Amino acid sequence: MSKRLPNNLNLHKIKDLKLSDIKAMSANLKHVHLTWYQWIFVAVGMIVVIGGIVWICLPKPKEPEYPVVAVETVETDNVSIYGDYVGRINAHQFVEVRARVEGYLEKMLFDEGTYVEKGQTLFIIDPLLYKANVESAKARLNKAKAQALKAERDLNRIKPLYEENAASQLDLDNAVAAYESSHADVVIGEADLTQAEMVLGYTSVKSPISGYISERNVDIGTLVGPGGKSLLATVVKTDTVRIDFSMTALDYLRSKERNVNIGRKDSTRNWDSYVTVTLADGSEYPFKGIVDFADPQVDPQTGTFSVRAEMPNQNRELLPGQFTRVKMLLDVRENAVVAPSRALEIEKGGAFIYVVRPDSIVERRYVEIGPEIGNNTVIERGLAKGENIVVEGFHKLNPGMKVKPVAPIQEGIEEK
Repeated sequence: MSKRLPNNLNLHKIKDLKLSDIKAMSANLKHVHLTWYQWIFVAVGMIVVIGGIVWICLPKPKEPEYPVVAVETVETDNVSIYGDYVGRINAHQFVEVRARVEGYLEKMLFDEGTYVEKGQTLFIIDPLLYKANVESAKARLNKAKAQALKAERDLNRIKPLYEENAASQLDLDNAVAAYESSHADVVIGEADLTQAEMVLGYTSVKSPISGYISERNVDIGTLVGPGGKSLLATVVKTDTVRIDFSMTALDYLRSKERNVNIGRKDSTRNWDSYVTVTLADGSEYPFKGIVDFADPQVDPQTGTFSVRAEMPNQNRELLPGQFTRVKMLLDVRENAVVAPSRALEIEKGGAFIYVVRPDSIVERRYVEIGPEIGNNTVIERGLAKGENIVVEGFHKLNPGMKVKPVAPIQEGIEEK
């Protein structure tokens, strides 16, 4: 009597059987009498089970590992190019107050280091001698006027007599000469009086400009003027200061190549050259100065030319005479291609950048670099906006290699 397979044998679970179970089943099947259809079915099932077990036990193929690199997209920007120079701060106006007449200094009518107005009296020089000269000039003028009046009356008397032949031509000529001479003496007297009064005015020394006055250079009672000390003090106007510095001829040549005329305003540009300066504590002065002058010739001894900028100084933070670091805007490169400087590799053949193509293949791209601004460098040729470049991890790359691009992080990427 033929034996049949157990009813609880589920063919859908054959793939879950262990190899020991299969061997046991094979031993049992030796005592089982099956039809040839059943034998075929059993053989096919065993083949499927064994194939499934082998497939499961096979090791899975490893995915290829590509180098991980950080990439950035190339952008364009308006790049400001600056130059650094050493400058000196000078007062907008620096006037020496000097004694124009000789005499003893009597008074000082200001506090040293304070602000004085234009026309304010600063010093008084002994005026007695000059007042006497004024009085003497007035007396001479009055005498000349009196003689002129007498000469005019004499001339008026001689004219009718000459017309009636009661006076000679000589008498008339003498009267006319006396009249003209006396009027000339009046003019001379007026000029002498004006000069004497002007010299007297010099005894009151006034401030020529508004500004801050220095300490006095002479003491009260000192003989001042052409025969003594003439420099009494100095007045500086510091609400506006001038920044003087020197540029090289190479800077001038580069600016001309970019059609930038230093020291001249250009209506074709939407920007003008300006400067900023650094204070003594290292901070940057908040106001900007406009460049208004550039020397038209180069100093043959230094190879530089002088440049000047004017800067507001309402709070007197900038002191005339001090040196400072000057930062000047030389040019603005509009829509310039900019790349991080760390993405550049420099070798004898030039500078190159690794560019990641859309298929993640890298290529070595030689570029022409321009000025370096901060952490970025202007790329003159060889790179276009929108391209992806490698900024970290390029030391492990070769041209034509496929990579795994990721966004850069602050700490950099871990080398694999």
